[in-house]
Amino acid sequence: MNSAADLPRVEAIVVGASAGGVEALLTLLGSLRAGFGLPIIIVLHLPEERRSQLAEVFARRVALPVTEAIDKQDISPGTVYFATPGYHLSVEQDRSLSLSLEDRLHHSRPSIDFLFESAADAYGPALAAVLLTGANHDGARGLAQVKRQGGLTIVQDPQDALVATMPEAALKTHQPDHILPIRGIGRLLVELERIAC
Repeated sequence: MNSAADLPRVEAIVVGASAGGVEALLTLLGSLRAGFGLPIIIVLHLPEERRSQLAEVFARRVALPVTEAIDKQDISPGTVYFATPGYHLSVEQDRSLSLSLEDRLHHSRPSIDFLFESAADAYGPALAAVLLTGANHDGARGLAQVKRQGGLTIVQDPQDALVATMPEAALKTHQPDHILPIRGIGRLLVELERIAC
């Protein structure tokens, strides 16, 4: 494990998850205390016919404010944003959120790549990107883009993931800064927030 001195100062965290992601995210976000200062922007693939109750479910279980992303919304510190089902979610240069109906990526809208790549462009080295359990290859390209822009990349250990396909696809594409079980990722986010805030 790197010492805290090696960790960058990040200003935002983006997270991608698919199959198994609800449980993984409840564990991850559940480890964060009230007052956690960094925004966390999440794409979680869900069956599209269901209206997302994610924000409500997570708001009851997580110490941070949780909301579904709204178009043109400014990103606030210490808030968890979930992508709205059926829309791509991206981060604009002015660090606001944007929803769009562009074509699907990896059969997905919202797409993790779409979020990660736009956030990498907006935040550069001040971004941490986390890729969790999932059954497709979404997120691998976006994670590589975060790395190219100098951001911190974190992948859930495939052996710890409910479905290893997505973390394994990312590991084939590039070597992330950290490969950790979900509880280790939670601890790392706490450290990143301590340095940043």
